[in-house]
Amino acid sequence: MTWIYYDSKTGNVERFVNRLKLHRDWKIQKIDQVSLPMEEGHLITYTTGFGEVPVSTMRFLEENSSSIKSISSSGNKNWGPNYALAAKKISALFKLPVLLQFELSGTGEDIQKFIENIEG
Repeated sequence: MTWIYYDSKTGNVERFVNRLKLHRDWKIQKIDQVSLPMEEGHLITYTTGFGEVPVSTMRFLEENSSSIKSISSSGNKNWGPNYALAAKKISALFKLPVLLQFELSGTGEDIQKFIENIEG
């Protein structure tokens, strides 16, 4: 079973994972509702401020990074080099591969790319 954990502030990441649910019967859980022990899975988060990792995501990773297999993040291309930068920062800090960076709530193509990257 594939597990997806996510953090969402404005609803963009939540819309992305809700569209994932239409394509796959994966277990999807918001990080503020995670109970331990947790299954290994993939994390999707958002980028805040000027390319920063959300505090809630950092707290989750500090306790659970050993159970995370990859990181994806949303962002806004209007922020130029800070676009979806949370994924790259998390990757560097926790040695996790970046699975996908997508704009806002993603496109249908982003959903397909995410699924393909997970399934191999």
